Amino acid sequence: MKFEEKIKQKYLYSSGFNLIKNLYFYFQALKSKKFTKKSYSGGAQDLIINYFFKDKKKGIYIDVGCYHPYNGSNTKLLYDKGWSGINIDLDFHTIDFFNFVRKRDENINIAISDTEGEKDLYFFHNRSAINSLSEIRKKEAKEIRKIKTKTLNSVFENSKFKNEKINLISIDVEGYEIEVLKSINLEKYAPEMVVIEFLERDIINNLEFHNQNISAILNSEIYKHMIKNNYNFVNWLHSDLIFVHNSVRN
Repeated sequence: MKFEEKIKQKYLYSSGFNLIKNLYFYFQALKSKKFTKKSYSGGAQDLIINYFFKDKKKGIYIDVGCYHPYNGSNTKLLYDKGWSGINIDLDFHTIDFFNFVRKRDENINIAISDTEGEKDLYFFHNRSAINSLSEIRKKEAKEIRKIKTKTLNSVFENSKFKNEKINLISIDVEGYEIEVLKSINLEKYAPEMVVIEFLERDIINNLEFHNQNISAILNSEIYKHMIKNNYNFVNWLHSDLIFVHNSVRN
């Protein structure tokens, strides 16, 4: 049943209400539809991102471990309003899909690490969201494969966006985040916002937000690396930490 029909039934066709009051509530309910917020992220991270960049119609993002152009995407809302950028994933199925629906973006099938060469990939299956270079996935992996790696510095400097300002970096690589972070010169590029997944090794098999511990975050290498590079920890949604560069804080 359409939204408008549900509202009609609730306010116009029920008995016992004053007609004028019903009409008022009916039009207020219809008006409220425009306040519905669309989100593609797993935990509404894109709503925070979109709000932060609300006055920026165009910008550049880098999405590492992009996984899917809609489901769980931190950058789809930005793409819809005119942004573009680089989407990176080690699954070629993911990149094929991005090439089909994200024509403005540069979509790259490669693994990111702090060194270039080859690394072990702990592989579950094609399109798996938990294929990773991190050894935290080693025990459950179906097989170990070799995969080529590049640094984010190298990928960006060889992209069509190399002369643009990076506004957002989003990283979700199943426990390999610090290696990805170290692969880009944050001092040089200084994106305004960095959104990064943080997985506690002690709860890797029970990753619910209510099992997480902020002390683990504050003592993590990720947190210390970001603070050292002039970022401030401003938000925490599910397993994603949000950092903002101090230059854009009042």
